Amino acid sequence: MTQTLPTYFISHGGGPWPWVPQMREFFATLEASLKQMVADHGEKPRAILMISGHWEENDVGIMGAARPPMLYDYSGFPPHTYEITYPAPGAPDVAARTLSLLQDAGIAAHIDPDRGFDHGLFAPMEVMYPQADVPIFQISMLRSYDPADHIAIGRALRPLRDEGIMIIGSGLSFHNLSLMRGGGAAPSADFDAWLYHAMMAAPDARRQAMIDWEKAPAARICHREEDHLVPIFVALGAAENEPAERIYHHTSEMTGITVSNYKFG
Repeated sequence: MTQTLPTYFISHGGGPWPWVPQMREFFATLEASLKQMVADHGEKPRAILMISGHWEENDVGIMGAARPPMLYDYSGFPPHTYEITYPAPGAPDVAARTLSLLQDAGIAAHIDPDRGFDHGLFAPMEVMYPQADVPIFQISMLRSYDPADHIAIGRALRPLRDEGIMIIGSGLSFHNLSLMRGGGAAPSADFDAWLYHAMMAAPDARRQAMIDWEKAPAARICHREEDHLVPIFVALGAAENEPAERIYHHTSEMTGITVSNYKFG
């Protein structure tokens, strides 16, 4: 019998960090955590479904390419970072299954045959599976960012966990770039503490806390737009009645920003 896989919410770091030595050094603690995720899991998943904070559509887009191209959705980095590749195969069969599950749940969705890997996917995956030997595809967020709708997306995708598919939300628990180099320490710590208590709550209370996340301390300071928070709603929805575990908790010595990653189930 296939093991039911956990779901995750992870930080994907900044831009193409694994390919920039100084950035990779800065994200050394995150890298260790991502590698530990792989070690803890052991057997490679059949495929990975990732929802990144860098793709949004009016309905749920589903990456359908067998060989997805690269999408260099960043600027100001060294020239070589616009030539890197992460040559993992796509997962058209799982993408089709994902479309069916969403449509069966009454959630509008479509296959996008052209969408490529954005850095919310290829940066952490380069660290987790550097051989690029696990099929992987992305789904988009909804432009509404509505928490309940994204929890429902995760709920609809729950059966994939019994089919060897790992669901990963790729974002960041603090995402206010203007405060990354000063002024973000206190609000990030306040929001991170709230998030931990919300994640440790009973399922109904946890779900409601996340739907009402804007009431959290410093919520709109930490997330002027919640694109990098939305992936946690999907990861939670796919394991909404299962316990959460904080698997990464770090305060940067350089910026003072506090962030956390979570495992569900």
